[in-house]
Amino acid sequence: MTEPVATEVGRDFIRDIIQADLDQAKYQEIVTRFPPEPNGYLHIGHAKSIALNFGIAQEFPGRCHLRFDDTNPVKEEQEYIDSIQADVRWLGFDWGKNLFFASDYFDRLYEWAEKLIGDGLAYVDDQTQEEIRTSRGTLTEPGKNSPFRDRSVDENLDLFRRMKAGEFPNGARVLRAKIDMGAGNINLRDPVLYRILHAHHPRTGTKWSIYPSYDYAHGQSDAIEGITHSICTLEFEDHRPLYDWFIEKLPVPSKPHQYEFARLNLTYTLLSKRVLTQLVREGHVAGWDDPRMPTMAGMRRRGVPPAALREFVKRIGVAKANSVVDVGMLEFCIREELNRTSQRRMGVLRPLKVVIENYPEGQTEELEAINHPDDPSAGTRKITFGRELYIEQDDFMENPPKKFFRLSPGNEVRLRYAYFIKCTGVIKNDSGEVVELRCTYDPATKGGNAPDGRKVKATMHWLPAANSVPAEIRIYNQLFANPSPDASNFAADLNPQSLEILADARVEVSVAESNSTEPMQFERQGYFVRDKDSTPGKPVFSRTIGLRDTFAKEVAKG
Repeated sequence: MTEPVATEVGRDFIRDIIQADLDQAKYQEIVTRFPPEPNGYLHIGHAKSIALNFGIAQEFPGRCHLRFDDTNPVKEEQEYIDSIQADVRWLGFDWGKNLFFASDYFDRLYEWAEKLIGDGLAYVDDQTQEEIRTSRGTLTEPGKNSPFRDRSVDENLDLFRRMKAGEFPNGARVLRAKIDMGAGNINLRDPVLYRILHAHHPRTGTKWSIYPSYDYAHGQSDAIEGITHSICTLEFEDHRPLYDWFIEKLPVPSKPHQYEFARLNLTYTLLSKRVLTQLVREGHVAGWDDPRMPTMAGMRRRGVPPAALREFVKRIGVAKANSVVDVGMLEFCIREELNRTSQRRMGVLRPLKVVIENYPEGQTEELEAINHPDDPSAGTRKITFGRELYIEQDDFMENPPKKFFRLSPGNEVRLRYAYFIKCTGVIKNDSGEVVELRCTYDPATKGGNAPDGRKVKATMHWLPAANSVPAEIRIYNQLFANPSPDASNFAADLNPQSLEILADARVEVSVAESNSTEPMQFERQGYFVRDKDSTPGKPVFSRTIGLRDTFAKEVAKG
């Protein structure tokens, strides 16, 4: 079982409501729930809801249920159920024994639907979906009563039971609540309670030919489970009167109350489940766990620490009004956590060979490198130094501008943990590209300091040619180039530079041989994590995030 995450009670309107309810002894125990639909993977917006609902259950005397709203078997799969449970646990929360499904309550929901019919509060409608939509009216025009609204109780019960028995095809009839077709709130204009759907359900198989709507199943599931505070996002605010209508009209065992908060919106990000599903199915990404996806599976694969997500949702808080959060805040939380926890290693992403001509051939030596500059307890490791090395291509310029302080002909630089070196020659291929450098080193500068006190203006990372391993590096950027991508035409806003693959990178031997899934910092490059696509002969590392934000500047340049 996942260890409970220590959380600090925040100040927001929902927690204030709960505290007031406890002060008034309205409840002995606070019961919340996280109710995902198992028709896709969870995304970062769900992380906010998970942290809120499970966090409240930890902060106050109470519990939080994980309940799957599995009322639409056409779109639901066991894969999604499994992934959602994994995501909640990864984020640091656990539901214990409190795992439920809306399908657990199908029998009782059906009985209550018959009661609504018996009380004259529900009827079977033979209109098509389009006819029902048209007759519901608009925000400025009332709806029109269905021609089947005044069916007798007996006729409605007979038809509804035959719907349950599977006598009618999909879409032939629905069960609707009889409320008020002239209501100002369109959700109260005789909403659909049941529709006919001949489909195999992941848990109930073919037992049911009719399935309840979300609006009908949700509040009653809350009531059955004794939920005290049903917390959802603002788009359900207009559904609250319907939520309350069902609670009032049915013999439910408890009377929960619904509260709404602002959902999470991020720049450069779309969190629409429809869009995310299309991204996967149309091949724009390599699956739900593609590291460019805002899914928790994608972020986990990319090496984002769950502690960073918890800190992020804590910082943005819980508000009543929708707003857009700059993705830079999320990235700050990720960098802050990774800087604190990640061990340092060296990786050369675009290698350029260096031969140190005055270093004896066949000789090597071991140098000591620190694992974390701010954590002495992390210890040190050994790196082998020899005559042939690799440095970054970007760390050399043959004809540098004035403020270029890294390696260039005649210029001296420091190699991290090693020596001062000076470039004495450049070797090019037939195309005029630099393929190798010739350098000399100063043996007196071992450890990176000169006994004569001379200074250099650049310290560079490096790797030994003989004691490093080839690796593939995947550089991820924002999936969308537009800070406000258009959900209706998202493909036009996709970032063509969202993924760059570097097939000929080099990493330390210990990094290549380790199967650790913990992120690490490649010095001067960013934070990286081993990817599941790694093979024994070719490890693959994905960049979690750079050391600083360069993407926004690149986009601004156009």
